[in-house]
Amino acid sequence: MNERIEARLQELRDMASEFASAYAARTYLEEMKKSKLAILMKEAEVQGHKTTAAQEREARAHPEYLSLLEGLKVATENSEKLRWQLEVAKLGVGVWQTTESTRRMEMQVYGKS
Repeated sequence: MNERIEARLQELRDMASEFASAYAARTYLEEMKKSKLAILMKEAEVQGHKTTAAQEREARAHPEYLSLLEGLKVATENSEKLRWQLEVAKLGVGVWQTTESTRRMEMQVYGKS
């Protein structure tokens, strides 16, 4: 039983590490999105788009920006999937703790070993 519990705990530690990496990738892309928009707006200005609105329109339609958004979508999906797997695992631990507590209480009350 202890080996099974330890194996599950190791799985959870590994999952937490994966979540941290996925979350870092997502955060990086969220911040990069701002920088990429500014870079592409600057390029649009050089190409003759003088107003901020025109520069932003060109930047947001640029294939590099759209590609970054696709990457952000994937990173968000990965991060959220891992976050919810960890949440479900936490719920499972809570159920296991309650079950074990109930079992111990019944053993005390009924004197079974």
